[in-house]
Amino acid sequence: MQYPNYNPASDNRPLSDEELDDLDELLAALPTDGAMNVEALDGYLAGLLLTPGRALADLPGADWLPVIWGGDGSEGDAAPFASGKQRKKVVMLVLRHLHSIATAWVQRPQAWEPIFSFADGEDEDTEYADAEDWAAGFLMAVDLAPDAWAPWFEDAATAPLLAPVAALGGEDGALAEATAAERDAASRQIPDAVLALWAQRKKS
Repeated sequence: MQYPNYNPASDNRPLSDEELDDLDELLAALPTDGAMNVEALDGYLAGLLLTPGRALADLPGADWLPVIWGGDGSEGDAAPFASGKQRKKVVMLVLRHLHSIATAWVQRPQAWEPIFSFADGEDEDTEYADAEDWAAGFLMAVDLAPDAWAPWFEDAATAPLLAPVAALGGEDGALAEATAAERDAASRQIPDAVLALWAQRKKS
């Protein structure tokens, strides 16, 4: 299956809310258990961009795009998509979202916001963030290059930045049975942690 590679100079128009919803619905409708939702996708793309020692533009699209929908069908088959046209639409939306994340980190990092779930608390003034799906998607990117990530999970400077992601998204994460308030606190650490990792990534 032929897929385009990530090109940092390509279209980086952010997806509208309607386009994000459309992408989420397209992925949710696929007849597979492995497709990401848009929150996991957002984390996955962030992880791909942050992977130490490798430019995403150098990684063939076929190596990372099919992970988003749980893998391709047999050769020449559009599965799990209904058609090649539907597959192309999803790929183009994913690439645009990827470009917009990278552009935001370079041009206006403090305005960047990851896509998390939010739930109302017991009173109207309380809202809890839950980045579990986002973090799980991020760790799927880590799984594509474990040797590259291992030093960052061990380094005294970067390990604390990755701790909330591992705690929320790992299968045996420390926050798997945590309260909503504890998960909220960890989730809200992630945006600043990601930007700090991006600054570290540019130095390396």
